[in-house]
Amino acid sequence: MNGLLIIDKKIGQTSFDVIREIRKKYNIKKVGHTGTLDPMATGVLPILLGEATKLSDYLMEHDKEYVAVLKLGEKRDTGDSEGTVVEKKNIPNLTKEKIEKVLQSFIGNKEQIPPMYSAIKINGEKLYNLARQGKQVERKPRKISIYSIDLINSNNTEIEFKVHCSKGTYIRVLCEDIAKGLRTCGYMKSLRRTRVGKFTLEDADKIIKTEEILKEEQKYNLKENELEKLLNGVKINTNLRDGLVRIYNNDKFIGVGEVTNKNIKRKIIL
Repeated sequence: MNGLLIIDKKIGQTSFDVIREIRKKYNIKKVGHTGTLDPMATGVLPILLGEATKLSDYLMEHDKEYVAVLKLGEKRDTGDSEGTVVEKKNIPNLTKEKIEKVLQSFIGNKEQIPPMYSAIKINGEKLYNLARQGKQVERKPRKISIYSIDLINSNNTEIEFKVHCSKGTYIRVLCEDIAKGLRTCGYMKSLRRTRVGKFTLEDADKIIKTEEILKEEQKYNLKENELEKLLNGVKINTNLRDGLVRIYNNDKFIGVGEVTNKNIKRKIIL
């Protein structure tokens, strides 16, 4: 079985919990996820099956969409609802116009410092392990992009918003920064991922074939004698642009290649 399975992850599940369930359900060993969701988060978790696991880097690059709830007046050490309160501040009177103005100020290319409670490794150690030991280490800012951010609902203690962002964006950090912009503090009370690339919650529980995952990518139909060359690891000359390519033989989809400097190299053969 090869392809992509979209899971609507439940609260409390780890991404590895989902993988373990999929391995058991479909009796398949090669299973991988793209883009971890924390246990307290829910929503779209793309699971790659079989040979399609080799496309994890491709799916990692996709943009994402979330719906988050920001709780105002308290800051927590983890940046989310599972942490310990480390600071409290008064909440000023917030109008809808004020909230929307602050939200809109985050649109564009930004730099964001990853939180200590994250899976990023520094000197071989995951940050969240260091954080649990009470340690703080310097983290370099990362470039992110916020494409849109829209207010859904609000009162004077909570703000619900939808955000469309690039890979690598930490919504818990965004929540804290929004709270600062509103002259208070805050943490991410809840998070639901509604889209990864073109895959949404409407795709949940569907197995998407490898060819369909890449339907927007370029296509190459092998010429006579090129199939044997490709199978033997020989690169094939082409005029295609660099990137992934769907490979066909006699108009039948057989796999995925990668184009570099006008040469196709095999990546997945089904």
